[in-house]
Amino acid sequence: MSNLEHICKQFKFQGTFASAFPYGSGHINDTYKVETVENDKFDYILQRVNHNVFKDVPGLMENVVRVTSHIRKKMEEIEGSNPDREVLTVIPTMDGSSYHKDEDGNFWRMYIFIWDNRSYDLVDSTEKAFEGGSMFGKFQALLADLPGKPLNETIPNFHNIEWRLDTFEETLHRDPVGRASQIPDEIKFVRDRAEEMKTILKLGQKGLIPQRITHNDTKFNNVLLDQNDKGLCVIDLDTVMPGYVHYDFGDSIRTSTNTAAEDEADLSKVEMDIKLFEAYAKGFLEYTRDTLNEVEIDHLAFAGKLFPFIIGLRFITDHVDGDNYFKIHHEGHNLQRARAQFKLLQSMERQFEEMKAIIERLK
Repeated sequence: MSNLEHICKQFKFQGTFASAFPYGSGHINDTYKVETVENDKFDYILQRVNHNVFKDVPGLMENVVRVTSHIRKKMEEIEGSNPDREVLTVIPTMDGSSYHKDEDGNFWRMYIFIWDNRSYDLVDSTEKAFEGGSMFGKFQALLADLPGKPLNETIPNFHNIEWRLDTFEETLHRDPVGRASQIPDEIKFVRDRAEEMKTILKLGQKGLIPQRITHNDTKFNNVLLDQNDKGLCVIDLDTVMPGYVHYDFGDSIRTSTNTAAEDEADLSKVEMDIKLFEAYAKGFLEYTRDTLNEVEIDHLAFAGKLFPFIIGLRFITDHVDGDNYFKIHHEGHNLQRARAQFKLLQSMERQFEEMKAIIERLK
């Protein structure tokens, strides 16, 4: 506690430090809620940024400041908005920096705590799906005119499917723990779809779709809702960087429309709920249809298929590699995860014509 109080005093926060305690369910950064003594002062979020995952924390924080400042400026022009609740607010350090580096080499940052919020890990209604789509669509639209140079790439090749496929084949060739021979069906599943899954990347390489500012981690719990379950704020901006709009839409569909857990062992439970797909797409396009080009919109349904493939590919690669990246809870956990993602993809493949028809109708 005394160390956290010392860290807090490096920032220009208002009020008197009362306490700090672990907060939230994130797995990457260490997050604490800081409470102040006074009732009329904000509470705060204090985070130690994982510099093993994010190698360039100064570049990451430059992105966060540029993005939040741009959104705040727009919010301030909207009557009835509350920027302190609707966009993350970075608290500067005493010397004006966006982060504090302690004597042990750890990077710390501070935000205003957004009060009276709710977040959910699972989407259990079309209303919630619509709010998720609206919030990520609004985030995309608000940043469509961000001036200046491109944002820094905080995790290189994060959604680069060609790089992911090359890594998979290289890992199969090395086969460090002798597992490649045990998964012939999964290997065939990946190879049968590999060329199709390069579609978005090839559209970008041909100049048919532009790189935009994308969130790149559009899980539903990265949207805060208010007490009435209406969209409030998009959080977790560490992976905000250049990308294709399909990355945000696709990962949202992967995580928001699945009827089972990401690592569900009983594959009969894994399906895509088409009603949740339609509700999310409706919310997303409400904000983005005027900023996206026709090719981008026409490939949103395909983006839904891309992300179970990419994430399943990452899981199966880690399984073959000996489980070095993702934390596992039992032997074969990454293989179980991969199979669940591939089953979700198969569900989307069966419903793909309906998915495309929904996008066509909504656009």
